[in-house]
Amino acid sequence: MEQQAVQLDRETFSCSICLDLLKDPVTTSCGHSYCLTCIKDHWDQEDQKRIHSCPQCRETFIPRPVLKKNTMLAALVEQLKKTGLQAAPADYCYAGPEDVACDSCTGRKLKAIKSCLVCLASFCEKHLQPHYDSAAFKKHKLVEPSKNLQENICSKHDRLLEIFCRTDQKCICYLCSVDEHKGHDTVSAAAERTERQRELEERRGNIQQRIQDQEKDVKLLQQEVEAINRSADKTVEDSEKIFTQLIRLLQKRSSEVKQQIRSQQETEVSRVKDVQEKLEQEITELKRKDAELEQLSHTEDHNQFLLNYPSLPALSESTHSSSINIRPLRHFEDVTAAVSELRDKLQDVLRDSWTNISLMVTEVDVLLSEPEPKSRAGFLRYSCEITLDPNTAFTWLVLSEGNRKVTRMNQDQFYSSHPDRFTGWFQVLSRESLTGRCYWEVERRGTVNISVAYKSISRAGAMNTDIRT
Repeated sequence: MEQQAVQLDRETFSCSICLDLLKDPVTTSCGHSYCLTCIKDHWDQEDQKRIHSCPQCRETFIPRPVLKKNTMLAALVEQLKKTGLQAAPADYCYAGPEDVACDSCTGRKLKAIKSCLVCLASFCEKHLQPHYDSAAFKKHKLVEPSKNLQENICSKHDRLLEIFCRTDQKCICYLCSVDEHKGHDTVSAAAERTERQRELEERRGNIQQRIQDQEKDVKLLQQEVEAINRSADKTVEDSEKIFTQLIRLLQKRSSEVKQQIRSQQETEVSRVKDVQEKLEQEITELKRKDAELEQLSHTEDHNQFLLNYPSLPALSESTHSSSINIRPLRHFEDVTAAVSELRDKLQDVLRDSWTNISLMVTEVDVLLSEPEPKSRAGFLRYSCEITLDPNTAFTWLVLSEGNRKVTRMNQDQFYSSHPDRFTGWFQVLSRESLTGRCYWEVERRGTVNISVAYKSISRAGAMNTDIRT
């Protein structure tokens, strides 16, 4: 009874805001008391409303009251502290909605600090003390506070579930074990827990080992990502430099061709103009002579005509007209044709090189890879259509069905000459370049060899009786 009185006094002299003993107690006009700091903080938050209220009874005050220390309450609180209850220990804290409450407390319940699996109840420190002091409670199992204690009671027999039925994989009480679970494989719940705990620890060990292994893999993958990024960045940089060099080389060659054309243009124009100037001089001279002849032709005096005629110079051969007629002027169209031919060759080289470059890019492989297919359905994911290249077919081979079927003949088929054609082997290549994983199926009759080869393999060699595709 004395303990209950002390507890009551403590509650009476506690602040309803902080739930602790009053500090510098003040009392509002409605009669409720608070810590000075607590009520000031509460009213500070209400200042913007200009209406202040009591946290307990909600009575409002306008204006904000001026608070003064309640000396009587302060003295009583100090006296209460001297009884040894200076600070409220954690176990005297009251239980909130989320807490497990003490089942033995009356009135406002305190937080439970332990739950008993035998009593199926939870206790605060004060009411738990008998479990420590009395021999009758020594074998009781204490656990962390739990709200689910009733789940340990058999709903049918209202007894503790202390047996585990391995047959039905469920917890049962003693009466269940001799009733509907009679003859089943049963052990104590504690024994099953020990076994399951051992399995649990083993599984945890496996999980932790896998975590360690996968953390190592993650580190390796991170290193691989960094390596890929470094390699890609360097390759991009190097490729840009190489392409820049190619562009500069083409620009240099273009400039050189332009310079040569202009130089030759100047030379040819100068030569033509020189010939033109000489021809114009000859024309002027011929016109002068023609004028003299015309003048002489109009002379009426026969003696004068005959006297002056022998003095006229004979007409000489033109030194330029004949060369012009024999060798027509040559322009620069052949240069354009040569540059066009160079362009076509470069396009062919770039096309072939681009295929190889793309192949190299797609063949970049890292640690991650898809599992190898185990069935035809798995392989069909990588299926690709293959057509055959007639320009590579040996002359004794005939292609049909859209160049997807090849048949061996016993004589030449009179194919046109082509540098890609096989000349000594019964072989033909596909048109398609293979990149990454590729799968195809072949129907055959007789002996057929199938292989994967580079496009650059030799086309000449000794005769062979096999067909390779």
